[in-house]
Amino acid sequence: MIEDPKALGINISRAAEEGITKAISAEKTRRWQEENREAIESSNDYVKRNGLPLAKYRPF
Repeated sequence: MIEDPKALGINISRAAEEGITKAISAEKTRRWQEENREAIESSNDYVKRNGLPLAKYRPF
C-alpha cells in the first residue's frame, strides 16, 4: 500500500495532513450547523413567510 503513493510521487505526510485538516473542518462545520439549527430554521421560516428582506432592491 505504501508503495503506491511513493510510486505516484505523492507525499504521504502532506496527504495525511490535508486529510486531517479537511476532516476537522467538516466536523467544525457540522457542529456549528447543529448548534445553530434553531436559528437557521427560524430564519428560513421567516423568508418562506415574508420573502427576502430588501428583495425589491435586488437587481436580478
